[in-house]
Amino acid sequence: MIVGARCAGSAAAIALARAGRRVVAIDRAQFPSDTLSTHLIWAGGVAELKRLGALERVEALGAPRLPEALAGWSGHEIRGGYTPVDGVDFALCVRRPGLDAALVDTARAAGAEVREKCSATEVVREDGRVAGVRYRDPNGDERELRAPLVVGADGRRSLVGREVGAEHPAMENENGRGCYFAYWRDARPEWRGIAAQWRSGEELVTAFPCDGRLLLVLLMPPVERAGAFKGDLEGEYERTVAAVPELAARLEGCERATKVRHTPSTMSYFRRSSGPGWALPGDAGHFKDPVTAQGIRDALRFGRLLGETAAPALDDTRALDRALRAWERRRDRECLEIYQWTNLVGRAEAMNPIEAELYRLGDGDRQLGTTFLDVFSRTVRPAQLLTARRFARLTARALVRGESDRGEVLRVAGRELRAAARHGLQRLLLRLGGSMRYRSKSGAKPTRLAGEAPVYHARAWRGSSVGRAHD
Repeated sequence: MIVGARCAGSAAAIALARAGRRVVAIDRAQFPSDTLSTHLIWAGGVAELKRLGALERVEALGAPRLPEALAGWSGHEIRGGYTPVDGVDFALCVRRPGLDAALVDTARAAGAEVREKCSATEVVREDGRVAGVRYRDPNGDERELRAPLVVGADGRRSLVGREVGAEHPAMENENGRGCYFAYWRDARPEWRGIAAQWRSGEELVTAFPCDGRLLLVLLMPPVERAGAFKGDLEGEYERTVAAVPELAARLEGCERATKVRHTPSTMSYFRRSSGPGWALPGDAGHFKDPVTAQGIRDALRFGRLLGETAAPALDDTRALDRALRAWERRRDRECLEIYQWTNLVGRAEAMNPIEAELYRLGDGDRQLGTTFLDVFSRTVRPAQLLTARRFARLTARALVRGESDRGEVLRVAGRELRAAARHGLQRLLLRLGGSMRYRSKSGAKPTRLAGEAPVYHARAWRGSSVGRAHD
């Protein structure tokens, strides 16, 4: 039983149905249906669409392949392509109505039943386990479905997560950037194969070609500017576009086609995501700031892996619980480093002197550009891009250049090294069997560190014994 039939829910449904299991997914929407999303999918995420058998349907929507990307700052550009992932060497930016409908169609073709316009109201419990869901059908009638596994793929405000007491994060981070976007009619065919991002002062802006001959133009200003956007959303959006020369040049001849959309919060988190008879893939269990565009890829991947992991164990509750714990630990291990890196990118700061040297070093170096992009695509770890040797080289270049005060360069270097050490310790503890599960019975709240990477709350860590993995 799956609550939510978008990216994570459809991916889980496809995997379970392919394994010969009976799957029912419900969603309050009727597809095609939009949802708030910036919907860029790097090559690693497009490979997930291919693994699910959905790529042909998704490409039929008409979004251009994006085999190249650039990150620009102050006249410098890091450009590159992608190391192929299962033969995929391009990104896609696909609007959610078409993308989600294509995934639902793929789930149905695999044998899953998807019931639209149905809203979950509560989970059913039996003998200390989640055993099903009560929901309201399109006619408003209350219904109940029993199942050995309930998958809550119902987003950041997950009803399933709330019902099982997993709504409080084990780990969270208040990021420093807002999120404002609109679609433009794209009049620049020479740019239709390039996903672009630029930094200017504290501003971070992007332009991603998508289906419908449109261009997604996303602004991520410091959250401190939220008041200006609230007072004049459309005007402040246009003023910010005009204030970034590279973006303004990209949009020459283009016309805005939609109103500005925005999200009030990009809080990042890990939640406890499995328990007796339930699991939370996608944004219900884990969310990263959209600044690095990882959400759809992880929803597809860990929805699929959840289905593949759970399918053989559905007839044995103890085996199922072990499988769900193993799935959650795998997600945590795979996602922790990119989560840490995303939180650093999400700091709303002007380019620091060491970052500036990376852009200068990468300008014209396509190999470094590809490594840079492969971090987004998840074929290269952030630590493999910013190695100790490269970090030392960048720091030395910044000191020699002398554009910034030497004390400032050393302060930034010290801060980044401390963050790297803290993050490395977190990853080591996780690999050694630690857990990010939140003890909901304690009533304690996790630590929030505004503007920097979070630390684990003291009560969130437990020993490595599988038998103590759940309260």
